[in-house]
Amino acid sequence: MKKFVLCTSYFVLCAVAHATAHAPYLTRVLDYAPAPGQFVNQIPACNPGDPYGKVLARAAEAICGTTETIEGELPDGTVVTETVITYCPGTISLGGYGGSVTVAFDHPVVNVPGEYDFEIYGNAIVADGSTTGGSAEPGIVLVSIDANGNGLPDDEWFELAGSEYDNESTQHDFTITYFKPSADHVAVPGSRPFDDTQYIRWESNDDNPKKRSGYVQKLEYHKQDYWPLWLDDDVQTLTFSGARLRGNVKPVNGMVELQFFDWGYVDNKPSRDQASEGDDDNPGIYSDGFDINWAVNSKGQQVYLPWVDFIKVYNAMNQTVASLGETSTEVRGGRDFHPDAPLDWLKGDLNGDHKIDVGDVNAVLDVCLGNPGVTALADVNHDGTVDVGDVNALLETIINGGSQTP
Repeated sequence: MKKFVLCTSYFVLCAVAHATAHAPYLTRVLDYAPAPGQFVNQIPACNPGDPYGKVLARAAEAICGTTETIEGELPDGTVVTETVITYCPGTISLGGYGGSVTVAFDHPVVNVPGEYDFEIYGNAIVADGSTTGGSAEPGIVLVSIDANGNGLPDDEWFELAGSEYDNESTQHDFTITYFKPSADHVAVPGSRPFDDTQYIRWESNDDNPKKRSGYVQKLEYHKQDYWPLWLDDDVQTLTFSGARLRGNVKPVNGMVELQFFDWGYVDNKPSRDQASEGDDDNPGIYSDGFDINWAVNSKGQQVYLPWVDFIKVYNAMNQTVASLGETSTEVRGGRDFHPDAPLDWLKGDLNGDHKIDVGDVNAVLDVCLGNPGVTALADVNHDGTVDVGDVNALLETIINGGSQTP
């Protein structure tokens, strides 16, 4: 059971947890790269002249937990200390399609068999009287292992395939480019006095020829620059690539409702572990979290990851909704459901069956031959390459009965 205290300065709830070995909440934001959008330069705030590092720090302050060591003295004079983790989430926006944030915990997230492993929180809500939608703005989740051990998210990424992965309307090779408006840009007014319907132009390779170009419009409610202010002046275009999910707009009782996808996306449904008591009466309207076993490689083939070190979320919707503007994924922190789970992985167990045998040898050979596989696991001898040396190392591991490795 969480213990809650009131942050009176912001009138939001802060969950307070007493730490064991690892913090349950996000502790790091390693990269923040939003696409142009109505909340960019607002959440988190950025003023002209602010460097990227300052914006990155504000993003971390908004969505990461904080730790504090409290010292006390027992009646017998014994001094004791306790680490308290406070989770007071703010919100960051990823802007239009492709905008992303890369985050991490203070430990690897372990793939616990048969369990959801972690959650990344958004700000999705359920429309009054609805069980099918509200403000769903889905973002796709990618995960990675720190294979080269440098502490940076520069290794292979794997997508956690959600419910729309195999939908024929999902475009997996989508690319979009945004063009910075000129300094003397003239607004093209919309239906309201301050709307600019042709503010930031974009072009894409959408499967639908009618949707290959358009604009990020500026709304009267958000009059600041939508182009990230920390970028150098000579950055005139921003390009993003990934999967593009189908539109989710549906008119309901004269209102616009953004429909939920079934599972597997950030800011798609409210999170169950933050739901109020009794809300289980509507199980279909909550996200249970993310399972590392949903991971697939670039060819859509399922891969086994015993753990992940980095998590990346990007907005997977290229959609504008009348007065609501672009559909933009928001992120409000994250939680590891099993922060102290042991990393019980056998060196060389590439298929996750908790034994080392010929199946793992074949998996290493597949990677040697250039077939898809998890290079970080196939590099059994940790020399930075996957070759016959790893096959020999794996055979030696089999002969010796296997060994544990982090």
